Order: sequence, then C-alpha cells, then structure tokens
Amino acid sequence: MNLDLKGKRALVCGSTQGIGKASAIELALLGADVTLIARNEEKLKATLKELQTAHGQRHNFLVADFNFPEKLRPVVENYGNKNIVHILVNNTGGPPAGQVIDAKQEEFIQAFSSHLLCNHILVQTFSPGMRKEGFGRIINIISTSVKMPIRGLGVSNTIRGAVANWSKTLSVELAPFGITVNNVLPGASMTGRLQSIIKNKADKAGRSIAEATAEMVAEIPAGRISEPHEVAAAVAFLATPAASYINGINVPVDGGRTGSL
Repeated sequence: MNLDLKGKRALVCGSTQGIGKASAIELALLGADVTLIARNEEKLKATLKELQTAHGQRHNFLVADFNFPEKLRPVVENYGNKNIVHILVNNTGGPPAGQVIDAKQEEFIQAFSSHLLCNHILVQTFSPGMRKEGFGRIINIISTSVKMPIRGLGVSNTIRGAVANWSKTLSVELAPFGITVNNVLPGASMTGRLQSIIKNKADKAGRSIAEATAEMVAEIPAGRISEPHEVAAAVAFLATPAASYINGINVPVDGGRTGSL
C-alpha cells in the first residue's frame, strides 16, 4: 500500500486539540507538510513543535476563528495564492448540546456558518490547486449523527446532516479531477467536547460524571471510549494515495456503536 505523503501539503482545521491535533500528527508521520489552522496562536505554536519532521517537512500555521467566515476567507485566500494544499481536513467543534425544539434561530445560523460555510470557503480556495496537481483529498470530520441522530444534540444533528450531503455532492463534482471527498464519523472519542457532553448529561440526570460515562460506554460494543488518534488513523489513511478509489462515503469510527450499516 502506498501510504507515502511526502511532498504533499495538508491543511488541518481545529488542529490544536482533540481529533484535529491527532490528525495533524498522523499526517506528519506519513511525511506530509502540515499547515495548522485554529484561533489560538499560542496553542498553534505548541502543537507545531509536536509534528514529525524526519522527512524534512516544513510545517506552519494560520490563525483564524471559524465563528467569523468573513474573516476566514482573506486568511486562507492569501495562503492559497502562494501554496498548493493537497489534503484538506475540515474539523470544527460541534454546537452546544440541547434539544432541537428548544433551539434558537441564531444557534442554527451560527452552526451553519461555522461548519458548512467555512468548509465551503476552504474547498473553494484550495480545490483549484488540487485540480492542477491531479491529486486532492477533502476529509470532513463530522459525527455518527449523520447516520442516526443523537439524542440531546439537536442543532448538531441538523447541521452535520447538511455538511454530509454537501460533501457527497462535492464528491461527484470533483472526482473527475483526482479529488476525493469523504467523511469520518467519530463516535465517542475522549475530547473536550465529549467531556462537556458527559457533564451536561450528568447534570441533567442528577448523576455523577463517572455514572454518565459508564452509561455511554455500555452502548459501545467495543466497551470503551476511543482516543483521538484512533479516529485520526482513518483520516490519515483516506489522505493517502492508497485511498484513491474511496470517494463519497461516510466512515464511522465508533467501536460499533451506530446501529445501522
């Protein structure tokens, strides 16, 4: 299998923590030059030091806040005018938990903006370079909720579904140019967001965090919560030449929890 990413440039969103950071680390291990993008410059600098450089890679970072798409666009367009990005990993923290019936209009607008609109800006910016190179990998980290909605994550379920269908549409349009578009669907992975969800469930049910965690684990056939690097392994594989004929799919990484094919 050709898993070699030497000579390829990857841009990884939300790459200072959790699955985004783990994905950046895995891509660097395969030889890619990695550009990190997130809003906290100090965390970006710290993450940069953790990336492998054994293949002579040159890693860097961009500072941008995905809460403001209009400010993201000039940052990435300026970068795209000077650099080819072969691998784009779209990854943004999920909306707050809550029932969809209680959601305010503003919550949908903000989530749609941070997820779908920012993803779209990035694809429009970097896909022309991918076409020119005849090689492109667009990987969207979404959620298993695109297969089965998750209770208590109403806004997230709604917006994640929109991103998944946007992705599938792109996969058809971009395939003739050697560009694949796929979604990685994390299940329960021990990130800051999951810890927040567990705490919210515990508080609402009047239980301890340990009890709420055990209840979640009981739903997972693998019997445990994953670590971010296990999700990142799927991201890294889809970025490689070996995955050239895998296009337009959803890949759950959930220990078997999702009750559908």
